[in-house]
Amino acid sequence: MSSFFQRLNAVNAPTIGLGCMNLSHGYGSVVPESAALRALDEAFDMGYRHFDTATLYGATANERVVGRALEGKRHQLFLASKCGMAMDPESGKRVIDGRPDTLRKQCEASLERLRTDHLDLYYLHRLDRQVPIEESVGALARLVEEGKIGGVGLSEISANTLRRAVAEYPIDAVQSEYSLWTRNPEIALIEACREVGTVLVAFSPLGRGFLAGAVQDPAQLEEADMRRNMPRFSADNYPRNLTLFKRLSTLAQALSVTPGQLALAWLKAKGKDIIPIPGTRSPDHMSENLAAETLSIDVTTLSQLDDMMTPDKVLGSRYSEAQQADIDTEEFGLDSDSSMTMYKNY
Repeated sequence: MSSFFQRLNAVNAPTIGLGCMNLSHGYGSVVPESAALRALDEAFDMGYRHFDTATLYGATANERVVGRALEGKRHQLFLASKCGMAMDPESGKRVIDGRPDTLRKQCEASLERLRTDHLDLYYLHRLDRQVPIEESVGALARLVEEGKIGGVGLSEISANTLRRAVAEYPIDAVQSEYSLWTRNPEIALIEACREVGTVLVAFSPLGRGFLAGAVQDPAQLEEADMRRNMPRFSADNYPRNLTLFKRLSTLAQALSVTPGQLALAWLKAKGKDIIPIPGTRSPDHMSENLAAETLSIDVTTLSQLDDMMTPDKVLGSRYSEAQQADIDTEEFGLDSDSSMTMYKNY
């Protein structure tokens, strides 16, 4: 058993975690601290034990609210955060920096904000193309040796980068976007994770709300909502993508579950080494998502879902060009001379 699962099992964590970003970052207005604290308290009470945050989220505000909410419960939960990407307080822009000294400083600051002396898992949030992955991973390995983190993780990286990283130090988990309508890890990353014994932690397993039916009209999203800049949510692409959701919704209704629960069940059916961490601001949705822990689907349903949102059916890239430039993952694309689906590694 991997050390990742050993630590999860030590706190009796379900195999669905909670992404905390939504409370402070990315989706429009920030949830008031009092409401965020209540939501995190309710999440713990309903059974969540795996909480995921990052230095970047809310320009450190997310770590602060998570730390405050979970103080006194630390020994009962699995806590993960991320380094290597942060908001520059002067420019207000995000900066990717994987230098060892930066990662150490960010870790020590994260520990203070999260009110703990160690993190169970600490991810390199983005690959810094100016710093060899071996140097960044080596710095995180030293933090493990010092007891400040329990394991090393990577986020939004390619299969090749993972293999290079593992040659330097064991990688407990790779965090990557994976859902019914974002299948990029199936290109090469899942195979590489299994090859080296690394867990895949799936962020945005509900397609940034799409698979839960949370977005009917992207034009109604707040100005600061990052989905406004994502091609899949554009005025040209979203109406067709919405027809895919309607098919999912129809199937979910026939099975007496919600579309979001069915999407999570599909992801869990892909392997016990795949851990979804849906994020939400709503305790009701937290409860709905966690209920998918005990939901299983048969082979016929799995096949239906597999075919429902293949990459050739989803319109639009998952990121804008500017966002895409910051990640290292394999991406689907179309050969200009045919309709064959291919991929390229950024």
